[in-house]
Amino acid sequence: MTIPDTFQSHAELDEVALRRQINKLIEALCAKDLDGVKRHYTTDVVSFDVEPPLQHVGIAAKLENWARVFLLFETVNYEIRDLTFTVGGDVAFGHAFARLHGTLNNGETTTGMWVRATFGMRKIDHTWLIAHDQASVPFEIHSGRGVVDLEP
Repeated sequence: MTIPDTFQSHAELDEVALRRQINKLIEALCAKDLDGVKRHYTTDVVSFDVEPPLQHVGIAAKLENWARVFLLFETVNYEIRDLTFTVGGDVAFGHAFARLHGTLNNGETTTGMWVRATFGMRKIDHTWLIAHDQASVPFEIHSGRGVVDLEP
């Protein structure tokens, strides 16, 4: 028996679904739609974001971060490059480069900074949700300062 070229494995189908979820999250971010953003995270999400504290636990804390962004920006753009996923059953992890940029409420345009982004995903009721995310910047060891002018 020959498998048709259109056949896709479970892992391939999951990767398509994962990418679709991230794209929908980006759409919600660009629309400044907190309810839309919320739909892409687990209720117990743990986030290691670039802002203090070291970790943000739960969907309320994650949404507070995005609400602060939405208050600062008139228009939000969010870009992801080189997104790669590894899938295993009902869990997956992904990594990419991400950049938040746009127009601030004062009219100033910001190009933002590229960060290293990691996503820990869980499939719950047939839907991939972000259970963990991390955004980070490299730092110079001798000064301890973050390096925010790098590009992928």
